[in-house]
Amino acid sequence: MPVNLLEFDLEHLSEYCESLGEKRFRATQLFRWIHQRGASSFDQMTDLAKSLRQKLELNCSVTPLKVLSRQNSKDGTIKWLFDVGGGDAVETVFIPEDDRATLCISSQAGCAVGCVFCSTGHQGFSRNLTTAEILSQLWFVEHTLRLEFAKTERIISNVVMMGMGEPLQNYTALIPALKTMLSDHGYGISRRRLTVSTSGVVPMIERLGNDAPVALAVSLHAPNDALRDRLVPLNKKYPLAELRHACEEYLKVAPRDFITFEYCMLSGVNDSLSHAQELLDWLRPGGASQNRHLPAKINLIPFNPFPASGLLCSSSQVVKEFAQVLLNAGIVTTIRKTRGDDIDAACGQLAGEVLDRTDVNARMTKQKIIPLRPVEVN
Repeated sequence: MPVNLLEFDLEHLSEYCESLGEKRFRATQLFRWIHQRGASSFDQMTDLAKSLRQKLELNCSVTPLKVLSRQNSKDGTIKWLFDVGGGDAVETVFIPEDDRATLCISSQAGCAVGCVFCSTGHQGFSRNLTTAEILSQLWFVEHTLRLEFAKTERIISNVVMMGMGEPLQNYTALIPALKTMLSDHGYGISRRRLTVSTSGVVPMIERLGNDAPVALAVSLHAPNDALRDRLVPLNKKYPLAELRHACEEYLKVAPRDFITFEYCMLSGVNDSLSHAQELLDWLRPGGASQNRHLPAKINLIPFNPFPASGLLCSSSQVVKEFAQVLLNAGIVTTIRKTRGDDIDAACGQLAGEVLDRTDVNARMTKQKIIPLRPVEVN
């Protein structure tokens, strides 16, 4: 089977070119053709020697994911559903803004974390995506939109790993994908504009800081261990004190001087003023007696209910009052605005149809699911 060159970051592509008997600098030329120019045919790569193009043609391909569907929102948001085989599909969402254009990318088919407010978690986990499958989402959208918008400059300025899946549980595939996104010979996205969102895989947060210190967003959703154990089961393995310490350490290498914490507002569950105060106390590294907070931006996310959750969204008034407690304490706080809700591309809305992985007797039954974490648009 041909090697899919979307699988390689620049270092691994250089090694691959050497294995073909070519100089390492050929990898840089090839890398630019693929990622900067969107070439999928080796015949297009006119500055490569014909002998090299012949080797590539025999051994390699540039193969993106197959598109199952595309939906365009009236607000400019675009959602693609990509086929990753085996009855699984992942979604990718493009969110244009006045000063940026963000792409939300998936890292897994399904999710093993099992957050109670997440329909993807209810459906279970199928598999990790490969590096090529992660990068294919960016490669396809970037070069498709350049053609549609008749532009030669880069379209996508920000990438967020906030689609389906827990990125830090697919670390081996994630890191080469991030390095390609960051590379000046690839997409040239700055570390400040590339965000990995995690539900709190503490050991991998430290590794990310060593291997690819990009912007970090943490799906928090609760201010104490008892509640977070219920909402985000991973907390039982990596409790809040460990998570806070990991965040403190990550700030030493982070490209921004704060970490984003995502907090899904659930009516009567985590939205009281006492919960807001507990959140403030957790942000104090030395406990409630300290006035200095962990540098943070809190993103309050209105929950989009789905039947299996048994949960409801907090009222807008409750969300505003919760936010005000944080703002009064000097914490940068935003309320997530909804984008693409008319095409089910807003926070927590439908991602498409995949296999139900939690029911052995119904594995061939198509089920509509919702992505793990909502799209970052702030």
